[in-house]
Amino acid sequence: MVEIVLTERLLQECSAGGTAIMDQVQRKPKDAGARGGKRAPVADRKARESLRTADPVLARLIDARPDFRPRAWMDELPPLDSFGTLIFQVAGQQLSVSATRTIVSRIEQHFGGHLPSPAELLAADPHVLRASGMSTRKGETVRALAERFVDGRLSDKALSRMTDAEVEAALTEVPGIGPWTARGFLLVGLDRPDVFLSGDLALRRAVQRTYGFDHPPTDEEMAELADRWRPYRSLAVSYLFASEYDA
Repeated sequence: MVEIVLTERLLQECSAGGTAIMDQVQRKPKDAGARGGKRAPVADRKARESLRTADPVLARLIDARPDFRPRAWMDELPPLDSFGTLIFQVAGQQLSVSATRTIVSRIEQHFGGHLPSPAELLAADPHVLRASGMSTRKGETVRALAERFVDGRLSDKALSRMTDAEVEAALTEVPGIGPWTARGFLLVGLDRPDVFLSGDLALRRAVQRTYGFDHPPTDEEMAELADRWRPYRSLAVSYLFASEYDA
């Protein structure tokens, strides 16, 4: 994921290390109970039609999924604030889905069954994260994020008001947060419509299979293809992840 695990998670080995996003982006919901019965919406009609017109190959994936809900994974989860989402993503860097879930579950157990607030995390013994299975480096990253939320450099409101570039710049200032994690946060945490996970291996596999490449597509080929999808690259990525997840 290059840094987060996106497809099971990003399909059990996502990009060079991220499995947390695709598991979030495309894991199939069991029920809608966690969010009080409210279900994630079907993909925006305007965005679907824009992608269908721009890309005939992608149009086949869209037509095969008329009721596609790109954020269906939310049906299983309680609402997550920005800090909680970042804990999940940092925990998942370079790990499988099952390992990430185990770590997050252990963190929750240490904090009474929920992910800690930034202040709660800073007040706790740093060993709590290590005991949950996080590496020392990841623990330092999470604590550095917590410090920024506590002192106001980061907040749900501030992040929601930033441009995509500003969010990426603010997050990558934190040691241990790279572009992939920042872009994953834009996609998962802020539901931004035009995020492209250029380095993700699962996405490259999906593109190679769907578009009939006889080789893993290069960065230049991925970028050229993704330009067709603007300003709805996030939805295009979700359809491609779904196709890879279902394959």
